[in-house]
Amino acid sequence: MNDISFWANLASILTAVIAAFGYGKYQLDARCRRKKLEDYLKSEKGKGKDQGQRSALHLMARLGLTEAEILHVSFNSNHITRKIAKDPETSRADALLFEYEYKKAGS
Repeated sequence: MNDISFWANLASILTAVIAAFGYGKYQLDARCRRKKLEDYLKSEKGKGKDQGQRSALHLMARLGLTEAEILHVSFNSNHITRKIAKDPETSRADALLFEYEYKKAGS
């Protein structure tokens, strides 16, 4: 009977350790994607050629992120803003643009 309880306890501990490791890896991957997007948009804005706004398609090609990852990262970032580009003929939303926005500390 002791052998069964030992293995059950060990399985519970291993499950918790593996779950914690998986969660940590997920958070690290999300942080890396966020930094990758922020750094790219910041460098594009820093070039001064334009406002540094880039479309999701452009970012997908340059950074190798999916559209869903780009959206998820942009909503979790304090520096990335989303802008809507309008079609000049219809005045309807045509594209979603992402831009790095410098923010003061604490805001």
